[in-house]
This record gives sequence, C-alpha cells and structure tokens, in this order.
Amino acid sequence: MSFIRPEAADFLKKWREALIAGVILLGSLQAASATSGVINALAWVTALIGAALFVEGVRRARLPRDSGGVGVVEVDERQITYLGPLGGGALSINELARVKVKTTNLGPAASDFFWEFTDRAGQRLTIPGDAENAAALFDALTVLPGADYEAVIKASGSTEKGEFLVWDGARVSS
Repeated sequence: MSFIRPEAADFLKKWREALIAGVILLGSLQAASATSGVINALAWVTALIGAALFVEGVRRARLPRDSGGVGVVEVDERQITYLGPLGGGALSINELARVKVKTTNLGPAASDFFWEFTDRAGQRLTIPGDAENAAALFDALTVLPGADYEAVIKASGSTEKGEFLVWDGARVSS
C-alpha cells in the first residue's frame, strides 16, 4: 500500500536532486544569517555548494527520463557505446565532430528525443533519449568545450519535429 500517488512519486524521484540541494541551500542561508565567525563562513561555503548542486539538479530534472526506452548506453574511458535491439555502435568522444538532438512529434506514445553523435569520419550513432543510462550522455558533454546545454534542455521540452545543435567541433577549433 502506497501513501503517495504514483505521479507524485515520479515527480519527486525526477526532481530529488534539486529538492535536496534546495533544502541544503535554504538551511545554509538560514545558518549564515543567524551566525557569525567561522560558522558563518562555513554556512556561506555550503550555500554556494548548495546553489551549484541546485542548478545541476534542475538541469538534470528537465532532461528526458532515461528509462523505458530501447537499448543501453555506456560511457566509459571517453567512449560512448550504445547497445540496442536492432544494432548499436561505439564512438570515441575524442573523435567527435558534432552532437545534435533530434526530436519528433510522436509525443509520449513513442520515443521522441534522440541523440545523434557524428565522428570525424562521418560515422553516426543515434541513441534514444529514454534508453537505459542515457543520462550519462549529458555528463559526457562536459568534456566538449562550448557544448550548448540549453539546446538539450530546449529539445527535451519540444513537442515538434526538429534538430538542435549541441556541439560542433568545427566551430570550437576555428
């Protein structure tokens, strides 16, 4: 027997990082306003850490869910690997030329968010955004200078067919 509706439980699970960081942030700000000296300094440091964790938690919560889709994603040793029922592949992060997100208008009835990685040789690897462990792809972007995280977030909220350029190696090197 559950005391909370499944929709509310899903919401809390998706936003848990941001909620925990928000509690840390608010608690440390209250401590900073009520103390002085070393405790005050520690409270301000904790508040800064809480703010950073809150921003990252919100960013992750806005991404599509990484379960329920087909296939499994693994990011290891600067290599992205996707194993799906109809194929898959692997690309080195060091050899990436472009990263895009493609969306469809199929809505919640089917996968409508797809990562597209292209390497310098032109090989493409397309991964559904709801594949198991797909959140690791967002983490993989951190090594790409100038990656547009906002494009990923905008794509995750799109209900129409579209392409969102996340990173282009040619733009970075020029």
